[in-house]
Amino acid sequence: MNLSRKLLIGAAMAGLLLGGCTSKVTEKDQYSGFLSNYNNLQEVTTTSGETAMRWVSPSWNPDAYNTVAFNKLELYPAPQPNERVNRQTLDDIQNYMTSKAKSTLGQKYRVVTSEKSAPKGSKVLIMRAAITGVNAENEGMKWYEVVPVAAVVGGVSAASGHRDQDTTLFIEAEFIDASNNQTVAKVVRKVFGTQVSNASQKITAKDFKAAIDKLGTDLQAFIR
Repeated sequence: MNLSRKLLIGAAMAGLLLGGCTSKVTEKDQYSGFLSNYNNLQEVTTTSGETAMRWVSPSWNPDAYNTVAFNKLELYPAPQPNERVNRQTLDDIQNYMTSKAKSTLGQKYRVVTSEKSAPKGSKVLIMRAAITGVNAENEGMKWYEVVPVAAVVGGVSAASGHRDQDTTLFIEAEFIDASNNQTVAKVVRKVFGTQVSNASQKITAKDFKAAIDKLGTDLQAFIR
């Protein structure tokens, strides 16, 4: 085999490796168990142009409610901060996402912290949402097992010649009709943040701000 043919095959293999290691959606083996079930999820393109796995009941009507019960975005399962992603960073991400969600929901609904705190006679929609994991892409690592984002992936680093990694958050959420306790919508979404340049760079909430803002845009369109 001559050198040019070897280079061509090597480039093709590298392209396959790099092209196949980043999925735009959460894989089934990455579902956390936070949702009541994951039945009938379908891949969709959101208003902001991102990809998500979603199911919406045929009976869904955002105008059928005047109140949303939502306390805060959860961290599920319980995270274990480390030197790369400390507790302050996790809290900042959680707080920013919670604030963004409440602000968006508040444009249409009264937002209360729980169903019990809703005024009598309210038509209540319950929102459950959580950050369920992060990933170093092709390693499939969970945030409570390893460095949550941008871990070194030797095979891809060798093939690509650099160690840039996409930071990602995994989000799961569902809306529940409080009158009958039935889920009316659910979504599983992989959110891409900024790239980090190396395996030692610390991760901050700023890496995900723009991506979280897109989530707010999509939520606003969904309840419109």
